[in-house]
Amino acid sequence: MATQRDLVVAELVAVITAVQDGEPLVLTTADGRRLPSGPLEPGHRSMQAGMRSWVEQQTGYDLGYVEQLYTFADRDRGDRPVLEVSYLGLTTVPARTAQWRGWYEYFPWEDRRDGDDTVARTIAPALARWAEAARGEDRERRRLRAAVTFALDGRPWLPGLTLQRYELLYEAGLVPEAHGDGRRPGGDGRAPGDGVPGADMDSHHRRILATGVARLRAKIQYRPVVFELMAEAFTLGGLQTTVEALAGQHLHKQNFRRLVEQQELVEETGDVDTDTGGRPAKLFRFRRQVLDEREAAGTKLPIPRTR
Repeated sequence: MATQRDLVVAELVAVITAVQDGEPLVLTTADGRRLPSGPLEPGHRSMQAGMRSWVEQQTGYDLGYVEQLYTFADRDRGDRPVLEVSYLGLTTVPARTAQWRGWYEYFPWEDRRDGDDTVARTIAPALARWAEAARGEDRERRRLRAAVTFALDGRPWLPGLTLQRYELLYEAGLVPEAHGDGRRPGGDGRAPGDGVPGADMDSHHRRILATGVARLRAKIQYRPVVFELMAEAFTLGGLQTTVEALAGQHLHKQNFRRLVEQQELVEETGDVDTDTGGRPAKLFRFRRQVLDEREAAGTKLPIPRTR
């Protein structure tokens, strides 16, 4: 007969994402250390309905696009195991508050737009030392994983490997979460030894956030979910800035606009934006009917512009 200790508790965890002023944001709690979470209530007809309900009640945000991400098992809290069922939700930000944190506060190496040297300066040397600590074939496997995930040795940067990069840093002991209760020596939030920059989170929440980032980066390449993050009317420049923020890399302007127009994702509103600091820009809106067109290609990302 099952005891109270044997019962599994299901908790819903939400990666609620928005973009504002060219910065991808995530809604957090506990001073940025946790993602919004809540229990699955008996009255909810489904997990997704339950997640939508308590997100709206607790935050006031009405989510647009929602999808399930992954289920994580947490054996470290209390007497009963906890299943954290994570979801990705997209919304817009009417007014930014302290609860909204930038993606790249947690993963600074994922933002490649401004030539950040975190990988070359900190991560690559630390991973090299981690690889050298192994022997034989294990050493070569470590070197290869580091090269593929972090674009070393002339390899291309793949935006969709966000989760793999975080998990490699975790395995190598380079993030605070890998060290359990000892993750904050000296209170500076850095992992012992060769820790890399980036704010840590409680439980599995930074891994869940990495999963959400990777999923959304993949999703915008074949489904037009990016429009869930846009205002009702927008310029093509604003749309490109949003996609670049999510991808963490710059895109070729003409290639981007050609792809958007070829896929007939947008239509002109007839109005212009005069607050551009220069020539007024045409305003567009998303053709909502493309969601019903199964062959819609989404906003495929053009080849990143080289610097």
